[in-house]
Amino acid sequence: MPATPESGASAGSDSILAFDCGTRLVGVAIGNRLTASARPLATLPMRDGSPDWQQLDRLHASWQPETLVVGLPLRLDGKEQQASRAARQFAAAIGARYGLPVAFEDERDSSREAAQRFAHARAAGARRRSQRAAIDADAAAVILERWLQHSAPLAPQTSPP
Repeated sequence: MPATPESGASAGSDSILAFDCGTRLVGVAIGNRLTASARPLATLPMRDGSPDWQQLDRLHASWQPETLVVGLPLRLDGKEQQASRAARQFAAAIGARYGLPVAFEDERDSSREAAQRFAHARAAGARRRSQRAAIDADAAAVILERWLQHSAPLAPQTSPP
């Protein structure tokens, strides 16, 4: 079950939801501008290019983000690829659904960094092998951390239609 804001957690005006969009799963992370931090939140199934909208609606309602950030998969040379188009379509869909601006962040190596974090957490006893599916949410947290560090998206923010 996806996490929700605990009492005292800051959902709302400074919250940002980030996504690592794949063909089978979408990782979701929550972050905060004030603390410039992010953490994994949930991993949701993707079916026919669409996320589980009910679960995503619940996360949106719980966290009330001001901005959405989507990882943009680029080739090593920085050019877009087929997965980039899918990420842009996902971004357009969530931007329109929630009426929020969507920013993009280069996601190159985010999955590798997330896998390394998972391995370190497993070695420390903080994670179990059965939690491996959470790597997509970890990758979304990496994407959001990078975006917060830059404080400017890779591509201009798009306003919802």
